[in-house]
Amino acid sequence: MVAWLNLNTVNQGQQNGPHPDDGSFHSHRNSRYKGQMTQTLLFLTGTRADFGKLEPLAIAARDAGFQVSFFVTGMHMLGRYGLTKNEVHRTIGVTVQEFLNQRPGDGQDVILAKTVIGFSDYVATSRPDLVIVHGDRVEALAGALVAATNYIRSAHIEGGEVSGTIDEVFRHCNTKLAAHHFVSSDIAAKRVMALGEPRESVHVIGSPELDFHASPSGVTIDEVRARYGIPFSDYGIGVFHPVTSEAASMGAQAAALFGAMQASGRQFVLVAPNNDPGSEAIFDVINHLPKDQFRVIPSMRFAHFSELMKNAAIMIGNSSAGVREAPFMGLASLDVGTRQTNRAVAPSVTACAASDGAAISKFLSDDWRKAYSRDHGFGSGRAADRFVAVLQDPAFWAQSLQKEFRDIG
Repeated sequence: MVAWLNLNTVNQGQQNGPHPDDGSFHSHRNSRYKGQMTQTLLFLTGTRADFGKLEPLAIAARDAGFQVSFFVTGMHMLGRYGLTKNEVHRTIGVTVQEFLNQRPGDGQDVILAKTVIGFSDYVATSRPDLVIVHGDRVEALAGALVAATNYIRSAHIEGGEVSGTIDEVFRHCNTKLAAHHFVSSDIAAKRVMALGEPRESVHVIGSPELDFHASPSGVTIDEVRARYGIPFSDYGIGVFHPVTSEAASMGAQAAALFGAMQASGRQFVLVAPNNDPGSEAIFDVINHLPKDQFRVIPSMRFAHFSELMKNAAIMIGNSSAGVREAPFMGLASLDVGTRQTNRAVAPSVTACAASDGAAISKFLSDDWRKAYSRDHGFGSGRAADRFVAVLQDPAFWAQSLQKEFRDIG
């Protein structure tokens, strides 16, 4: 059962306190920035991945004078995945609201229901001018649904993309619920308009996480290796998430993939999978990998992950980082399985099934440390500037919240 709204103020420097009970809230305001505040923006984040895309937008909006808040839930609140809520709390000049929306074993429908109740309670008191959600997770779907049913203006980041799993269904639902759309490419913009959204509500800004990678990370690779106990200097990066529609076979897929990686004799840094159904089977395989060949990390700070990618030999798995960020950095990547099917095409990206050991072996042999030209299919690292420029246009705030289906042509 989800508790009703229970706000507790957490002083600066004390934001990493006790883990809350299911359905509880904690609030933290950092007061270093006290500039003029205009509209209030509420970003909903449920994973380390979507925060990496939302953070550049939030920082740019904060610096432009908007009042910025984060509603933090999902994987962020779980110790097994690195308790990444702490990463959100490090963002200076924003308000952070925590909500634990799940217990181990909860299905996605249960998580969706809990998040709807918790987020609805919060916006009933905070009444933001704009709710911003990202992508295709159930937390984003909950936020978009609450905003739409309460006639709160909302914006969806990175809609109009395809992947072939249940994530794509959630993503297109968010498109129909949101009033505004900030997409990563012209192709994505066309898909959003094909769903009946008006052209004037669709803004191509590029993929926000590229803003991080376009600039120096601020840390050295030696600092990264020291912080995360990475003993090797020549390494590949592996990230393999569950595919919800293939939950029953994820253990076999993980065994085949990691078995081929182990047989290569190469060394790898593995970032733990997300908490979708099927993750336990992946963890069971990871837990039996040799530690002298695989360094497993629950989560990483974004600056450190960026530097890790910039110095990696290859990337392998089914994370969106392999088909978006890796091409932008000229890093060879192997897209394994169906999770990112049709998501992106770039010269540096190769695709294969998890069971195709020959293809995996060939990639690890032929593409190890092979450099590619930077790919700009998802932008050039200026998404945050474009995002703020749209928010500063009075026409954005004047757009009606009464949606109508706009037929193309």
